[in-house]
Amino acid sequence: MKFTIKKNIILEHLTNVSRAISTRNIIPILNGIKFDLSNEGLSLTASDSDLTIKSFIPSEDIEKIENEGTIIIQSKYILDIIKKLPGDTINFEVIDDLKIIIYTETSQYNLNCLNSMDYPQIELKEADNYINLAAGDIKKMIKQTIFAISTQESRPLLTGINIKINGNTLECVATDSYRLAKKTIILDDPYSEAVDIVIPGKNISELDKIITDEEESVQIHIFPNKIMFKYKNFLFQSNLLNGTYPNTSNFIPNEFIHIITTNLNSFFASIDRAALLTQSKEKNIVKMEAKDNLLCISSFASEIGKVEDHLEVQRNNNENISISFSAKYMMDALRTFEDEDVNIFMNTDSKPIVLKSVTDESLIQLILPIKTY
Repeated sequence: MKFTIKKNIILEHLTNVSRAISTRNIIPILNGIKFDLSNEGLSLTASDSDLTIKSFIPSEDIEKIENEGTIIIQSKYILDIIKKLPGDTINFEVIDDLKIIIYTETSQYNLNCLNSMDYPQIELKEADNYINLAAGDIKKMIKQTIFAISTQESRPLLTGINIKINGNTLECVATDSYRLAKKTIILDDPYSEAVDIVIPGKNISELDKIITDEEESVQIHIFPNKIMFKYKNFLFQSNLLNGTYPNTSNFIPNEFIHIITTNLNSFFASIDRAALLTQSKEKNIVKMEAKDNLLCISSFASEIGKVEDHLEVQRNNNENISISFSAKYMMDALRTFEDEDVNIFMNTDSKPIVLKSVTDESLIQLILPIKTY
């Protein structure tokens, strides 16, 4: 294998495929990136068995192809080598089958490689029936839900996001049992099969980093135990989490006693100020009291002091309500909205707080209150 390529091109593709390399790989060959060069172009593949990313660089984007071939280059050093090599063009040349020279006019690295015959056969096939979504919609869906997944491995299903598809409605839900984020997308074309799957959160967050052009479209290919996203010259395949995701449809109340409308930025800033005194505490609790057309956001720390912040709001009634919650969870949820105003829905101090945009019903954020005695 021998070829010459622009540094910025190979670096972009290596950066993206290397996202599939795990530091906890127990299979040594999977610590490498597979280079497969043909007259059509260069394929790069990385996998940790759970996540596989493959990219393709067409021959027109390669300066020169002299010899075809396949080799596995250890991922631990390759990215840093490419970044630090001087010049705009880099040469790759395999010698003695399991050694490669990576060089420019003034610098050269000789690396030991791994045998491509030992690399597992990874099937990256496309489904006959797939979903087309705008890349921007996928990025928004991930951003508006991923923060609510659980970090507790004791409940593995909650470390993923739940995707449900019924006809032309796609629902994405994430919850850690203390908060919930739900995003609904209406598909251009109905999907013929009912879907209820859970994608590992750590994998879907890597997909978000790869998608940079929001104007592009992304194909979604769904299988019984895996899902594949096709974006530009990238194939991104993730295993699914086994099990049935909790039924969250009953978590969100349909009727509310209290509906408060407030400016999003003002509400966020008020909570941010109140949270200053409790940010070192585990739950970062602030209290919200609604009285007449005022919202009072307050917090108290016995060793520091207390803070009160007031906002003018619109309300559907004049009944008083006082409710406490995690400032961090509330601010995480508020960051996902894009409108100027937000609606806050409540019933009692022990029932969930629900947030919705004033104009966009596709996003719902839910936070459980915290009892303070």
